[in-house]
Amino acid sequence: MRNHLDRQLHAVRNLGILAHVDAGKTTVTERILYATGTTHKRGEVHDGTTVTDFDPQERDRGITIFAAAVSCDWDGHRVNLIDTPGHVDFADEVERALRVLDGAVAVFDAVAGVEPQSESVWRQADRHGVPRIAFVNKLDRAGADLDAAVESIRARLHPLPLAVQLPIGAEGGFTGVVDLIRMRALTWSDAGDAVVEGDVPQELEAESLRRRRLLEEAVAERHPAALEEFCDRETLCARTLSEALRDLTRTGDVLVVLCGSAYRNRGIEPLLDAVVAYLPSPLDVPPVSGHRDGAAATRATEPGGLVAGDGTGDGAGERRPADPEAPFAALAFKVAATATGRLTYLRVYSGTIEKGDLVWESGTRRTERIGRILRVQADRHARLDRAVAGDIVAVVGLRSARAGSTLCAPDAPVVLEPPGVPDPVVSVAVEPRTSADADRLASALARLSEEDPSLVVRTDAETGQTVLSGMGELHLEVAVEKIRRSLGLEVAVGRPRVTYRETVARGVAGVVFRHVKQDGGAGQFAHVVLDVEPLGAVGAEGTAGDGGTGFAFRSAVVGGRVPQEYVRAVEAGCRDALAEGPLGGHQVTGVRVTLVDGATHVKDSSEMSFRTAGRLGLREALRACAMVLLEPVVEVTVTVPEDAVGGVLGDLAGRRGRITDSTVRGGSAVVTATVPLAELFGYATRLRSRTQGRGAFTARPTGFAPAPAPSAAAVPAR
Repeated sequence: MRNHLDRQLHAVRNLGILAHVDAGKTTVTERILYATGTTHKRGEVHDGTTVTDFDPQERDRGITIFAAAVSCDWDGHRVNLIDTPGHVDFADEVERALRVLDGAVAVFDAVAGVEPQSESVWRQADRHGVPRIAFVNKLDRAGADLDAAVESIRARLHPLPLAVQLPIGAEGGFTGVVDLIRMRALTWSDAGDAVVEGDVPQELEAESLRRRRLLEEAVAERHPAALEEFCDRETLCARTLSEALRDLTRTGDVLVVLCGSAYRNRGIEPLLDAVVAYLPSPLDVPPVSGHRDGAAATRATEPGGLVAGDGTGDGAGERRPADPEAPFAALAFKVAATATGRLTYLRVYSGTIEKGDLVWESGTRRTERIGRILRVQADRHARLDRAVAGDIVAVVGLRSARAGSTLCAPDAPVVLEPPGVPDPVVSVAVEPRTSADADRLASALARLSEEDPSLVVRTDAETGQTVLSGMGELHLEVAVEKIRRSLGLEVAVGRPRVTYRETVARGVAGVVFRHVKQDGGAGQFAHVVLDVEPLGAVGAEGTAGDGGTGFAFRSAVVGGRVPQEYVRAVEAGCRDALAEGPLGGHQVTGVRVTLVDGATHVKDSSEMSFRTAGRLGLREALRACAMVLLEPVVEVTVTVPEDAVGGVLGDLAGRRGRITDSTVRGGSAVVTATVPLAELFGYATRLRSRTQGRGAFTARPTGFAPAPAPSAAAVPAR
């Protein structure tokens, strides 16, 4: 029984498709479904007939907006695949998918090579330690060059790319590939329906042998078993080479590169073989780590009942192996409202669940009952009796689980690390056309933020407006359009505004604050002395530049003048004070606070008193500091015809852009610049006008930078 379960897990691959927008991710996914027999007709993005881009907005816009999960079978293996968005505004969808995946296929355009969003998703995969293989797509296009694409991977992403295929033919004459591991030629007909295996064409034999030799040498340098065989035989057999590439892929030492044309259905079968051969199964990755949840020690017997406990975990480490017989543990990474009910997408890390089981939900600390378990095929679902370790499924019946919630066995509670949620950078005011629709709009916005954690809804304290914040103009546009389409609700939308930050340019020392309050009975007393200084260079990455909390606190109090529990209260109060800065009420970042002295009262001091003193004392200190306003900046990559470069450069300069690179690629000029996000509103329309519709641009956030004085004066409070 044990061996049977292990074989089942070894035959599972959980992977994502990652790439820059328009590199061909969705088409690759469609061809995988077609090649595995999951679908019987090839869907096309331009026709709106793809399986994974099933949302009306995705079909209208021709881009992937929401991560979609599908499953298929290949060579006795179950492949659970997630097609992720390529647009920077939907990077949070990619982040949540990568958190639950074991491997990924990075897709690159054979003409453009590594593009800006390719770098962003690559760094996301690096953070999660996800092994990858690469697929260089669109080899049938004019200007396609596998070697140039591989070199751009080496130069910009810094892995060691090893091409295991050699194209047969170029551009429009691309018909197949030479498999350098088995030294066989694989060709496809014009229809692309079947692969034909044969001998290596004579005209490519010498080049194939040369590349095979380079591949052997590169692998032998990095793999001990391969080196031993290479020294003994001066060559590597196909099996040794394949096994060594599998080990090196899973450790991240090399990147296996394949090539093809997904649109023409050429190269998909070898790609699936590579997924099975090189990417890990759930058993090949380390056990998932979390910490024990002490609050779940006692649970109610009824579903939805509150659990007894103090709400605090014991903090002890916990590791859950990919074992169907272990206690159940899963991570929810996506929530979607559909016509059939509320779906919660899960990655099951350990154990087994069946319909009707009770599970403990870490976010709300409640038990809930599993209604149905579904195998997801984009917008279609098949019922399952059970889900086991290694599965990616959707469940119906969970009322309160959110993206990032841990679901586990009530008698073996654990909390897994949730995926990170980025801070929103763009906001718009939204309001219903009629006051009668106010409640419907509030309900719709609450559901949106539940489905997409990177959308934040708040009420402006000064104006009373409802403000929707997200990752970019397109992100907010899609969210508002979803409200209009799903509810038939007309919504008025204000002009987009960016999210600013404040930071300390020059600090102050020895700020004394005394909090004294006496109104009968026990009073409040707290005395603190604070030093405030910049955490790092203004706008530097990892401090003010990350747009995050950027806060450090330490205590230099000696002699026990402030007890440790009060020190923690002062730190909590200082964190409270970071919510509103003195310049315009924006979040404060990039600050280091030191508690240098203080005093207590034997009766009137308390944690609440010191928390209040920390909050009010830091606010007073910040007013005495030299503060700087920070604005979000993005790296913009503009691709235009060479004759339009001058006008584009002038326009970017007028938008306070700083040009960082300019190259000519494939007959077009590619300009890279760092531009304040506030200056990019409406840029797409302006660029099309300047280039007669021939220009395009992409943008990715790079952090925050000091805003010039005029902009600082013009920025209203939050």
